[in-house]
Amino acid sequence: MNEITEEILENQAYTATSELIETAKLKEGDLLVVGCSTSEILGTKIGSNSKPELAEKVFHGIYRAVKEKKIFLAAQCCEHLNRALILERTAADIRNYEAVNVVPQPKAGGSFATMAYRFMDNPVAVEHIKADAGMDIGDTLIGMHLKDVAVPVRLSISSIGNAHLVCARVRPKFIGGERAVYDKTLA
Repeated sequence: MNEITEEILENQAYTATSELIETAKLKEGDLLVVGCSTSEILGTKIGSNSKPELAEKVFHGIYRAVKEKKIFLAAQCCEHLNRALILERTAADIRNYEAVNVVPQPKAGGSFATMAYRFMDNPVAVEHIKADAGMDIGDTLIGMHLKDVAVPVRLSISSIGNAHLVCARVRPKFIGGERAVYDKTLA
């Protein structure tokens, strides 16, 4: 990498995650899904240049931010593991998510999910979740893991390294039609 150091990447990941947690009004126990392509961070095609050492820095930046706010992290694996997710067993147990047996690797799961599996206290893989917010680093397609109504969130950071950054929060569905009254604090 030229002018973007591993320290800068870790700081960008921490800042983006902290801002998303604040903007999305996540609370203790909520679930944040993150997909991350280290290939895209380096400016190459997704899936072509997996770099565990970069994923480790980005993971630590994100993990520090979620730990500070007691938010659970779900790290999305790549398409070779059908975008399964790595999360703390506690988070899976609380939500009754069924564990599956797989250990992600840089070329089968992706470097970011591999680092999540390595550094989480008690990691487990699951196939499906419904997260309260999401961070997509490098167009990894996390939408399938968000609750039904996702709302884009704009941050002060629009990329991590060279990877495009897209974030979302969720909100409850509006139901009931034109006579319905809604709680604006939930919107």
